[in-house]
Amino acid sequence: MSPFQSLFEYERFIYTLQQRYVSVLQSTLTVARRSRGIAALIGELHFTHGYRLVVSEILTWDQGQLLIERYGYEVWQGGEKLYWYDPQPHPNEPALASTHPHHKHVPPDIKRHRIPAPGLRFDGPNLPQLIDEIERQLPDRLVDRAESA
Repeated sequence: MSPFQSLFEYERFIYTLQQRYVSVLQSTLTVARRSRGIAALIGELHFTHGYRLVVSEILTWDQGQLLIERYGYEVWQGGEKLYWYDPQPHPNEPALASTHPHHKHVPPDIKRHRIPAPGLRFDGPNLPQLIDEIERQLPDRLVDRAESA
C-alpha cells in the first residue's frame, strides 16, 4: 500500500525533497497531470560533483492508492551515464527473478548487464532509495538530512 493517499501528498513530497536532503542542490522535478487519474513526474535532481538523477514516472491514483505505473531513473556524473533502472521485464534472465521486473543496468556493458534492484517498487516512492545510493557515492558524503539538523 502506498504511503501517499493522493497525488497532492506525492506532489508535496516531491517539492520538498531539497528540504529533506541537503545533498540535493537543485531540483527540476515537476508533476504534471495528464488526465483524470494520470500524472507524469519528470525532471532532474542535481548533486555535488556533477552527479544528477534523471527521473521519469507515470503515476496513477484511484480510491486512495497512488501507484507508479512506469518509471525510468538514470544516474549521471557530468556527461557519463553511470547506471540506470527500469522495470522492462526480462523473464528469461533467472538472475533478475528476485526483483522482477525491477532491475539496474550497470557497466561494463551497461545496456545488457543487468542486476536485481531490491527496494524498487510500484506502490511507493523510489526516490529516497535512489538519493541514498547517490549520497553514498559522493566524495564529501553530504548525508546529513535537513530534517535531522
